[in-house]
This record gives sequence, C-alpha cells and structure tokens, in this order.
Amino acid sequence: MSRDRDERAALLYALAAVAAWSTVATGFKLGLGVLAPLQLLLLGTVISTALFAVLATATGCWHPGRRTLVTGAAFGLVNPFLYYLVLFEAYDRLPAQIAQPLNYTWAIVLALLAVPVLKQPLSGRLLAGISVGYLGVLILLTQGRFDAWPDLDWAGVGLALASTLLWAGYWLGNARVDLPPVTLMAWSFLAATPLVAIACALGPGLPALTWERLGYGAWVGLIEMGFTFLLWQQAMRRTRHAGRTGQLIFLSPFLSLVLIGTVLGEDVHWTSAAGLAVIVAGLLLTREKSGGAAAPDGPER
Repeated sequence: MSRDRDERAALLYALAAVAAWSTVATGFKLGLGVLAPLQLLLLGTVISTALFAVLATATGCWHPGRRTLVTGAAFGLVNPFLYYLVLFEAYDRLPAQIAQPLNYTWAIVLALLAVPVLKQPLSGRLLAGISVGYLGVLILLTQGRFDAWPDLDWAGVGLALASTLLWAGYWLGNARVDLPPVTLMAWSFLAATPLVAIACALGPGLPALTWERLGYGAWVGLIEMGFTFLLWQQAMRRTRHAGRTGQLIFLSPFLSLVLIGTVLGEDVHWTSAAGLAVIVAGLLLTREKSGGAAAPDGPER
C-alpha cells in the first residue's frame, strides 16, 4: 500500500508541475507587456531568491564556505542572470508559439554537448534524435511557407537558440557539482540578484511596483524559477518508474500552446503544433542515454 501511495503522490506532484510549467510562456508574454525583460528578470529573481533562502534556512542547507560561494556565484551568472535575460529578450521579440518550442530544444543541445564534454558515444539513435529535433525547428520557423522565409524577428530566433546553449551548459556543469540543489540555487540566486539589479538600473531603470507587476514577478520567480522544480523533484523521488513518470513533462508544451491561443489570443499556426510534435519526437530519441531524464533534476519544459 505504501508503494501505491508513493506512486499516486508522484503522479500528483508531476501533474502539478506540468500544469504549472504550461503557464510560463503565457506568463512571460503578459509580464513583458508591462515590464522590460530586465525588469521582469529582477522581480522574478528577488522573489525566487527569497524562496530559496527560506528553504535553505529551514532545511539547514546553506553550507557556507569559500568553495560554495564561488560555485554559487559562477552558476548564478548563468542562471538566473544570463539565461533568463536572453530568454526574456527572445520572448519579447517573438510570438510565444515560436519562442517556447525553440527554447524546448535545449535538451537536444544537452545531448549533443554531452558527447564531447561527458565523453558519451555518438550513437545512431542520438544522431537521429538531433536530426529529427532540428527538422521540427525548421517546420516551426517556415510557418508553412516554403517559397520564402516568413517575417520573423531573426535576432529573437537567435536569442531563443542561444538560450538553449546556456541552459544545456548550465545542466552539464550542474551534473559535476555535489552541492544539494537547494544550496546551489540559494547561493546562485543570492549572488545574481545584485548583478540583475545593477543591470536593470543602468538599463531600463528599476520598475515602478504595482500589484500587477509584482504578480508577474511572482509568476516567474515561484512557478518558472523556483517552486515547480521542487514539485518535479518530489515526483522523481517518490516514483519507482522515473522514465514513465518523466514522460508526463511532454504534455507541458502542448498545454502551453492551448493557453497561448486562448489567453494571449495568438492565432496558433498549424506549423507551431506540428513543429513542436517533431521536436518532442526528437527529444524522445535523445533520452535513450539518460534513462528518461534529460538532465539531473531538470526536465524539459
């Protein structure tokens, strides 16, 4: 009975995480409607820092020391500072139905980078997964036009693809760190917060606070950056079938497209759904090496 309860709890945690992550693309676009990318990043980072500080304190996971501080600062430069700045700039320039599937290819980049960095063999299945995944990107970007490229912000496309390199690199580095996840996240966000604040002050300026803006900051800080990762970790820890439970994460981008169409009012093109489906097929092929997890504690979303 205990195992059955654990599996039911794992399923509920996983579904809650999937439901939460399916809202973030919509949340990004709504937040960027009233805030500059750096301003949204600042609010989200401050709120997420507070969350991880409370968790680290409650669990006794600060582990202060020179090595911990240096590691946290180095990782904080990538996540949240550089990664989310690049990602938010991409979302600011592109329709959500384009930016979200492009960012979703980070796990394919991770599988590709793992070959030279982690010395993993380049199998035929991995090559097939990478090829299929980027065929999906091509379908996504053509938007059904094969005579000429559609009118997209190509700088935004480049930023979205650059975000996949940053996120894949972050998880490759994360795999080599033996700090508890809460410890690493607490110090990373604590180190990044002043950097984001300075960049924001020198750029668009510190945001004037309203309940609406704070709400979008909380959406980013709690759902995208913080609390939902903890839900997913609980699901993975409780289940005996991590591979099977992990497949649920692939529901997230398709639910996200529904919200993009209904809440944001974007006219979702058939190539967005088709391209995303092909990208997911590529991701499933590349997951062969990792036993069902694209990265340690880091599902595709």
